[in-house]
Amino acid sequence: MNNNGDTPRSKLVIASNNAGKLREFRELLSPFGFDVVSMKEAGFSKEIVEDGETFEENAHIKARAVFEATGLPTIADDSGLEIDFLNGAPGVYSARYAGENATDKERCEKVLEEMHGVAKELRDARFVCSIYFIFDDEDEYSVRGEVCGYIGDEPVGENGFGYDPIFMLDDDESMATISSDEKNKISHRAKAFEKLSVILKEKFL
Repeated sequence: MNNNGDTPRSKLVIASNNAGKLREFRELLSPFGFDVVSMKEAGFSKEIVEDGETFEENAHIKARAVFEATGLPTIADDSGLEIDFLNGAPGVYSARYAGENATDKERCEKVLEEMHGVAKELRDARFVCSIYFIFDDEDEYSVRGEVCGYIGDEPVGENGFGYDPIFMLDDDESMATISSDEKNKISHRAKAFEKLSVILKEKFL
């Protein structure tokens, strides 16, 4: 879909109203000629119940709900933290692991408490991002990005958000000590974006 400036751009809905997420997706999708809009801008205001057991299922639930309501190509994502020692928790419950209204600090404290005394070699963890893209009734795609690390013994760094301060990339750096530019190159979302870009280039460029 090459947009030469004369042809109206096709709308594509991001199943979110989060300004930061919308900005990231607009940057990613800028070469493909889409007019990227939020759920609100597309006229979608229903609450979506994310009751899937995996990130992929939740991303699909969100994308399908918005696509069926708007009839427009839709992209949704779901992401979170998986810790091997906790059998994959917090997983799809990452945002509400310490309670519905918990702060990032409280979520980190809960994980650190559960991992207290656990040896370093058993603290492996990963950030996961699943993106689901529905173009039309015939074309649907699911991609997954991961960044691997381990859970530290205490928060390190002031950047980032969520579980970033306790997610160690190596002995000296956490996800909260690196710059946002560096994070955007190595993060789970960046890796999922990269896979989605391959699909979009094959289909639209």
